[in-house]
Amino acid sequence: MIQRLERHTGLVLEGGGMRGVFTSGVLDAFMKYELYFPYVVAVSAGACNGLSYMSHQPRRARFSNIDMLRKYGYISLKNLLVQGSIFDPNILYERFPSEIVPFDYKTYVENPAFFEMVTTNCLTGFAEYLSEKYDARRITAIAKASSSLPYVAQITNVDGIPMLDGGIVDSIPVLRATSQGHPFNVVVMTRNKGYRSLERDMKIPPIIYKEYPRLRVALSHRVEVYNEQLEMVERMERWGEILVIRPQRKMEVGRTCSDIEKLERLYEEGFREGEKFCQSYKL
Repeated sequence: MIQRLERHTGLVLEGGGMRGVFTSGVLDAFMKYELYFPYVVAVSAGACNGLSYMSHQPRRARFSNIDMLRKYGYISLKNLLVQGSIFDPNILYERFPSEIVPFDYKTYVENPAFFEMVTTNCLTGFAEYLSEKYDARRITAIAKASSSLPYVAQITNVDGIPMLDGGIVDSIPVLRATSQGHPFNVVVMTRNKGYRSLERDMKIPPIIYKEYPRLRVALSHRVEVYNEQLEMVERMERWGEILVIRPQRKMEVGRTCSDIEKLERLYEEGFREGEKFCQSYKL
């Protein structure tokens, strides 16, 4: 029996670097079944995947995450040393949207859904929730900033403000979705149920991001904040306030994974989980 979702149900997309391949599989299944939400808020890799979902371009995100990685090998320490980012920004944010698999701006503009991408403001240490419908360069800048992992990517300026990965302060922006008038949401996670980070928060020394003391504070509490969000999501799930789509297999993909076979397995798992969801729910 197919259950109907509320008309104002929102969609929340977690980040996670290359773990976002799972999300690209889920979203491709959504597009196959023409499941589209009126509001989407996305972080980091979720923001990049979300753009292809908002432009109704199936397998585009998969191509960028897997096929393009196989062809161009855009993750490397050489990129970090030469270009300041472990992910080749020229391939991902210049050539990909304009040449390799052009972004369908017309469909994106005509899409009535509202799409927000989360960044971290380096000056304040707080999350910014940014949207852009018409300016192609600003769309790309926001997506790039949202996906700029700390330490391994350059700070990106948006509207003259230095920004980094939104996952630093709001990895799972379900509270943002509820505050925007969407009390019930579908949340696509990139971690297995019950996962908690075992990393330890540390005070960031002033030599790192020395011009941004509030960013250092945010980075010093990153693990604590993320684990609190994971607990919140599982609590909301138990209470029936959200529906969660997450990996079921043990996660074998890290933030900067370049193992094509592992990425393909994760994508296929995401597609299967997305299909199962679409066969059970509709708007």
